[in-house]
Amino acid sequence: MKKKIFSVMLSLVLAASLAACGGGASQPAESTAAAEEQNVTLVYAEVNPLDTTVVGQVATHFAERVNELTDGTVTIDVQGGGVLGAEGDFCDNMIGGVGTIDMARLSVSTLTGYGVPKSALLCLPYTFASRDHFWNFAASDLAQEFLDEPYENGLGLHGLFLGEEGFRHIFTNKPVSGLADLQGMKIRVSTDPTMVGMIESFGASATVIAYGELYQSLQSGVVDGAENPVGNYKANSFYEVAPYLILDGHQLGVIELVITDAAWSKLSERQQEAIKQAAQECQAYNKELSEKIEEDTLAELGDAITIVEVDKAEWIEKAKSSDAFKEATKDYQELYDAIEALQ
Repeated sequence: MKKKIFSVMLSLVLAASLAACGGGASQPAESTAAAEEQNVTLVYAEVNPLDTTVVGQVATHFAERVNELTDGTVTIDVQGGGVLGAEGDFCDNMIGGVGTIDMARLSVSTLTGYGVPKSALLCLPYTFASRDHFWNFAASDLAQEFLDEPYENGLGLHGLFLGEEGFRHIFTNKPVSGLADLQGMKIRVSTDPTMVGMIESFGASATVIAYGELYQSLQSGVVDGAENPVGNYKANSFYEVAPYLILDGHQLGVIELVITDAAWSKLSERQQEAIKQAAQECQAYNKELSEKIEEDTLAELGDAITIVEVDKAEWIEKAKSSDAFKEATKDYQELYDAIEALQ
């Protein structure tokens, strides 16, 4: 009887000892993986201010969620305000393998200049009739085809999520009441050929200058206007030198978060899954934030600007009849029709 009691007590002591030492199969696999992971810091480039723009706040939210979901093993070093250059510089850095930028928030229109022709469909003028139309697309299986395109086309960039920074509108430093007043005006655009074509279809002169030089160019008269989402218009103080805001809504500013293949390969499988989850959460955050910022910004600007309401029918007709629009859709008409059908 005494031997039996002693045997039971010995078994209990051994079991407790094993548990205290973390032995046996009871230790969570995730804890083991986390212990073996390397701490990684990824540089995230953003051209706009972090605290006052949709894209800046999305970047900050993404960094916070990645830190939480990876238990601090992945740090996202967000460099905002264009300190690392313009979006084209981000692409050159990442695609060229320079290695000082690991991920960036890009306008999809920027990517189109680097051999991703399908993505041009997302930044054609008046593709998305409303925000609901865009978010129907972003939640569809069709969206993944666009996220995969940069990597499949050899750029070494993985698309993490698609979002939007609001409808883009033209603003000028001269009074404008409608399309006729744009004739001959110099409007700053990016190098995106569809945007150049759209501005020219409106009868204006498309002028390519660096984003960082835009405020001074508007102030000095190098250009007469530009186009941006309302949030960026205010955050960069463009309203101070171009107070006429034309609500033409020619384009919903579709954005894409990308990460280099080199940076992606540094991450463990658990860290990669955390990055994907943070991206999905930021997409939902973006959806809630964008419309609110646009409404609040217009209210805040108040009497500091002159808002010009326009009948978009003529603008849509001009934009969709441009050669640039036809060139962008000619090989992808079926795909473009599928996007339009989601409204």
